[in-house]
Amino acid sequence: MSVETGFYGVGILIVLLLLRVPVAMALIAVSFGGVVSLVGIKPAVGILYSTPYDFVASWTLSAVPMFLLMGFVAFHAGLTGGLFEAAKLVLRRMPGGLAISSVFACSGFAAVSGSSLACAAAMGRIAIPEMVKAGYRPSIAAGSIAAGGTIGALIPPSILMILYGVFAETSITQVFVGGIGIGLVTAVSYCAVILLISLFRPDVVPPRIDAPETGTTRSAVLNVLPILALIVLVFGGLFAEFFSATEAGAVGALGTIVISAVTGRLTREVVSQSLLETVTTTGSLFIIAVGAAMFTRFLGLSGLSGFINSWVAGADLTYVQLMLIVVLIYLALGTFMEPVGAMLVTLPVFLPVLQSQGLSLVWFGVLVVKLLEIGMITPPVGLNVFVIKNVAYKYVTTAQIFAGVIPFLLADLVVVILTIAFPAAVLFLPGLL
Repeated sequence: MSVETGFYGVGILIVLLLLRVPVAMALIAVSFGGVVSLVGIKPAVGILYSTPYDFVASWTLSAVPMFLLMGFVAFHAGLTGGLFEAAKLVLRRMPGGLAISSVFACSGFAAVSGSSLACAAAMGRIAIPEMVKAGYRPSIAAGSIAAGGTIGALIPPSILMILYGVFAETSITQVFVGGIGIGLVTAVSYCAVILLISLFRPDVVPPRIDAPETGTTRSAVLNVLPILALIVLVFGGLFAEFFSATEAGAVGALGTIVISAVTGRLTREVVSQSLLETVTTTGSLFIIAVGAAMFTRFLGLSGLSGFINSWVAGADLTYVQLMLIVVLIYLALGTFMEPVGAMLVTLPVFLPVLQSQGLSLVWFGVLVVKLLEIGMITPPVGLNVFVIKNVAYKYVTTAQIFAGVIPFLLADLVVVILTIAFPAAVLFLPGLL
C-alpha cells in the first residue's frame, strides 16, 4: 500500500505540473498529502515545519545567493560588456566570426553568472543587432545566442550544479570542474555548427566581418580586464584549493563589488537592483528546493525509491538502456518545466538507482545539467528563446528563433552522446583535484 501511495503521489504531481501549477506548490502539496495518508497529520505537519529550516540551514547553500550577487553586480555594473568586443577582435577573421564571438562571449559571461537566462539576455542585447546589421539571417543570429546562453549553467559557477551537489551529497567543486570540460566542448560544437553554415550557406552566415577601427583593440582589452581578473580570482583560488566552492561565492561577490567600485561603476542603483534580484531569485529557488526535500522524504516513507531500485536491478537494464531512459525523461520534462524544478523532481528517484549501479554522481550531475539546458531551447517552453524574443523583438519572431536553434540542438545531442559514451572525459579534470 505504501508503494502504491508513492505511485499515486508521482502521478498527481505530473498532472499538477501539466496543469502549470507552480513547481514548489505542487511538490509541497503532494508531499504533505502523501505523508498524511501514510503516517498521519501530525508527522506531516512536523515535516512541513522542520524541512524548510533543515534545508536552508545548510552552509553549502550560502554559495547560491553569493554567486547570484556576483553575477548580478557584474551585469548591472557593466563588467561583462567588453566580452563580445574582445572575442570579436580575436575571432573576426574566421568564417562566421561574429556568431562565434558571441558564443565565446557567452562562455566568458558564464564564468561570472551561473544563469543561462542572464547569459542569453546580456549577450542578446549586444550581439544580435550587430549580427543582423552585418548580414546574418536573424533566425540564426538569435538562435546562436539562445543556444550560447545554455553554457551559462555548464561553466561554473552554476546554480544548478550547487543545488545538485547539495541533494546528491557530492563534491560541488568536482561537479564544477567536470562542467568546465562539457561547457567548453559545447562551445566548440556550437562554433563548428556556425562554421559549417558559413561555409555552405554564406547567405545565412556571412563568412567574415570587417576589421575593427584603429584604437578598438586597446579599449576592448581594457574593458575585459576587470572580468578576467574576477575569473582568475575566483577560479584560481578554487582550483588551487585556497577556498571551497561555498567560500568561492563570497570571494566572488566581494571581488565583484570591489572591482566595480575601483572602476567607478558601483552606483547606488547597481547595488539596489543587484540585491533585489539576488533576494527574489534566491527565494524562488529555495522554495522549490524545500518542496523537493519534502518530496524526497515522502518517497522514502512510501518505499517507492527502493521499489524502483529493485525493479531496475531485476530488469537487468544495460548501461545504454538506463541512460536512454534518463535522457528521454529529461528531454521530455524540458519541454514544459524549468530546469531547477525538473532536476529536483527527478533526483529523489534517480539518485538511488545510479548509486546502486555504481555510476559516478559527479559525472551524472554534469550530464543532468547538460540535459536540462537543452530544455531551455526546446519548444514549447524554451525559456532562453523567450528571453531572446524579449530583447530582439525588432528583428525576429519566436518561431524564427526556434527554427534557428535547431542546428545547435543537433550539436547538443552529439555532446550528450559523447558524455554518455565517455564518462572518463568528464571525470578527468575532477580526478586531478
